[in-house]
Amino acid sequence: MREMGEAAASWLVGRLGEMEEALAALVEVNSWTENAEGGRKVGALLREQFTLPGLVAEVFPSTRYADHLVFRSEGRAGLEPVALVGHLDTVFPPGKFEGYRKDGTLRRGPGVLDMKGGLVVIAWALKALAASGGLEKLPPLRLVVVSDEEVGSPEGGEVIRKAIAGAGACLVFESGRAADAIITRRKGTGMATAVAHGKAAHAGNAHQEGANALWALARFVDRVQQFTDYPRGLTVNVGKVTGGQGKNTVPDHAVAEVDLRFCTRADGEALVRRFHQAAEEAAASVPGTRIEVKGGVAREPLERTEASAALMAAYGVCAHASGLGHGEAPLVGGGSDASTSSSMGIPSIDGLGPRGKGFHTVDEFIEVDTLIPKAQALVRYLASRAG
Repeated sequence: MREMGEAAASWLVGRLGEMEEALAALVEVNSWTENAEGGRKVGALLREQFTLPGLVAEVFPSTRYADHLVFRSEGRAGLEPVALVGHLDTVFPPGKFEGYRKDGTLRRGPGVLDMKGGLVVIAWALKALAASGGLEKLPPLRLVVVSDEEVGSPEGGEVIRKAIAGAGACLVFESGRAADAIITRRKGTGMATAVAHGKAAHAGNAHQEGANALWALARFVDRVQQFTDYPRGLTVNVGKVTGGQGKNTVPDHAVAEVDLRFCTRADGEALVRRFHQAAEEAAASVPGTRIEVKGGVAREPLERTEASAALMAAYGVCAHASGLGHGEAPLVGGGSDASTSSSMGIPSIDGLGPRGKGFHTVDEFIEVDTLIPKAQALVRYLASRAG
């Protein structure tokens, strides 16, 4: 099917204007995760962009976020499905960072990199393949666009798992990195809330009758912060502590909110167990208190495997043929939906969207000239999977 891939790559030449027009339309609509109305508008635009022969759309309604979208093609019998994954939500609420702006060879705006640009890359790659032989000649496709990735995909994760089960590979079109480096490793993420309970008492008249919840929590915080192990890729960050009602009252309640990062599933599970042990030890050191720990692993890590390394190499050949870099990215600290597919045993790679910088900041931009070669890399890869 090399001929089909090359025909589709040629079809994309000269189509930057229409790709950019589609991207601008998406970026101009605010789709902050909590802005369900805006997200639904972006979803409607995406359904239009992905209206192609042989590609069937399915909508998964949400009561809290915008609808999640799944697109499927029948593909050629006997071939393993290929999953393509993205998200339509962005991080900035209305009024914080708005609009699409041209700046020389750069394009700026919320989501232009993370990751509406990646969705346009997928859309135009599939348009090119549909026009150059038809999606029915390719492996079956499972394209998932969730609306809650920026908050950890609490609903979208299950949509992804159901939609891509049985896929032989998963490609995620998150923000493209410098030199087009392909992501094979991401840290897993977790969150924990530690709630300390004690006994209130007047700090002057009955201090000895109280049990200081803040003191117990402080001892917990000191313990868990020491679990950070940079060489191992483990980090613990107690980012917020609240408690007490005033300096003259022994506090009977205190809360700590904690962020966890880890490189392997085993390390994440071990870290959670150590948190519970630290809570018991800290409470035992302050008589009359107890600490309960809620939460745990939220998103498993994207771990590099022999299969994902082979996938990176195969995709890298197609990226190179399209004029792109094809090296491997260093370990990434932030999570993505590639972790969901990886946890299912599906070889997964990430960071395949247009090249740029500044995601999650008001300086977010893409290098607009990378839109076409990124789409060409995808068409070449999908065609190669067809034999």
